[in-house]
Amino acid sequence: MLTRILMLGLSLGLIAAAQAVELTDEQRAAIEARISPVGEVCLQGESCGGTPAVMGAVAVIDGEGTYNMACLACHASGVAGAPIVGDVGSWAPRIAKGIDALYNSGVNGVAGTAMMAKGGRADLSDEAVIAAVDFMIENSQ
Repeated sequence: MLTRILMLGLSLGLIAAAQAVELTDEQRAAIEARISPVGEVCLQGESCGGTPAVMGAVAVIDGEGTYNMACLACHASGVAGAPIVGDVGSWAPRIAKGIDALYNSGVNGVAGTAMMAKGGRADLSDEAVIAAVDFMIENSQ
């Protein structure tokens, strides 16, 4: 009896394996889409939406990419009093404090407000945050 059960199990396994091999390209693509990764890993030195990428011997920082990845959630809608990018009136008093004050706010956060250091993205370099601040200023004057 045990032998019959084992043989039945083995037979079913072979049938299933044979069917899996006979997938169409469309079926394989559908499976790949369902099990594709939901995120990415960005290693130091790679270009991943605002992190530095090395091109030749020069590091390139994408301020708009960093803004889109780390700043947009608050600075596009004004969440918790964040100045909205493009709103000249809300940025003018901040810009008047000087560029170093704005960089400091981006990198270190602003005590007593919802502005966290690096927008809550501790994985960002100071340079990437500074590039995002430059992007926001350029689009808010």
